[in-house]
Amino acid sequence: MKSFSEIEFLNHFVESFPGDLEKKNFTRAVKNVLYSEVNPTSVNEPKLVAWSDRLGEELGIAKPLVADLESLNVLAGNRVLASMKPYAARYGGHQFGNWAGQLGDGRAITLGEAETLAGRQEFQLKGAGPTPYSRRGDGRAVLRSSIREFLCSEAMHFLGVPTTRALSLVATGDEVVRDFFYDGNPKAEPGAIVTRVSPTFLRFGNFQILASSGETELLKKLTDFVIDEYYPGLSYAEFLHEVSRRTAIMTAHWMRVGFVHGVMNTDNMSILGLTIDYGPYGWLEPYEPNWTPNTTDEERKRYAYGNQPGIALWNVARLAEALSSLIPNPSLLEKSLTVFRETYGKTYTQMTAEKLGILAPIPEDQNWVTELFRLLEASAADYVLFFRALSNWNAKTDLLPRIRETFYREDLPMELGQAWAKWIAQYLSRLHRDGQDVNVRLKAMKKINPKYVLRNYLAQNAIQAAEKGDYSLVTKLLRVLEHPYDEQPEYEMFAAKRPEWAKNSPGSSTLSCSS
Repeated sequence: MKSFSEIEFLNHFVESFPGDLEKKNFTRAVKNVLYSEVNPTSVNEPKLVAWSDRLGEELGIAKPLVADLESLNVLAGNRVLASMKPYAARYGGHQFGNWAGQLGDGRAITLGEAETLAGRQEFQLKGAGPTPYSRRGDGRAVLRSSIREFLCSEAMHFLGVPTTRALSLVATGDEVVRDFFYDGNPKAEPGAIVTRVSPTFLRFGNFQILASSGETELLKKLTDFVIDEYYPGLSYAEFLHEVSRRTAIMTAHWMRVGFVHGVMNTDNMSILGLTIDYGPYGWLEPYEPNWTPNTTDEERKRYAYGNQPGIALWNVARLAEALSSLIPNPSLLEKSLTVFRETYGKTYTQMTAEKLGILAPIPEDQNWVTELFRLLEASAADYVLFFRALSNWNAKTDLLPRIRETFYREDLPMELGQAWAKWIAQYLSRLHRDGQDVNVRLKAMKKINPKYVLRNYLAQNAIQAAEKGDYSLVTKLLRVLEHPYDEQPEYEMFAAKRPEWAKNSPGSSTLSCSS
């Protein structure tokens, strides 16, 4: 395997489009280009604190040894290889439903692309210093948000959710000042840099900024580039429909595992249908469709768990608007929304059936499945643990005592207990109707219902230890999350319900966008 410093970087994107003529690094509005050249800002004491061995193996890149200072310095932004042409991308987007104009990579710098064992991939440093798109920020990232991004990127991959990846986490030795609570009391925190990996980091917003600025020729060139690189042979309309389909599948996976993105702005939507930009995310613990992990969204709850499919559809509609000059037929634009609705509906329905151990969904399932989710909410059932409990039930014992262990609600009124008893009888009848071998059913259910997810309180425990210089829990969590569907009895403590102390604890329940 190659060391990171031995990679020969390509600059296909940079060389395919016009770049910003201004070479000085200061905040500004940029026109008629797709990127601005910018180098990472050096840090004082880089230290590799986490590495994804699994991703490294997939890419053919070796973990930097202690003596491999050159690779460490590249991952920290202290060294730019001769083959690199680092840049920050220009894009716009809708934030919380409102057009925000120019946004861009404010704290991410793409080093370039490289041919790997997994195909051509882009490598990007997040938290590597200011860019022309940093607005009022310093382009840095704090350790706490970097740990969350590193762990969650890899956790989602092993859950089977379409996602960008994370290769390394480097502590910078520098402090970054952030207002964690947005209450006017900023404080210094340790800084860090994550190396992110994806075939491309292009997003809906890259197209939106060109359409909104009337840069039609450049919009066409970008769309042609993306089709040639990632959607070969498709027409403009077919490309839009395929993006819509992939986005629907990604969203269905979020709903399957109980993941809440928290910031589904259009600039956070990948053009490949990958989960991108891990900020104030969270996993459902009590099943609450109206729950959002983002304190900025606490009042409106625009990005709450239950709203995610509708918001993803809304975002696809904004991409369709951006491409309307290339797809002048309104019916083809409208079809992209139909593709999303049909794909999401079919995918989510099938996934729900599989979570319940049903061979194939039928119309008669709708009522008792709807009742299940009503009962989950009424009982404050832990979403992940409830379905995992079902995956261990052989239908020969009483199910209610087992699933009661997943409830955060301690009392169970008589009418709620009776409703559960009725539902269990309906579920048992449905299983008998399928006639599937019980061992086959349970094995299949365990492949879709994870036991381990990156609960916020687990991430927060790892963060608090890391801020004291102990990164062992980050490494341990990564190892556990690489096998989320396995029993791993030695790590049972990581599959526990949220403890009471974490219910309203900062970082363990909801989070701000501060990073």
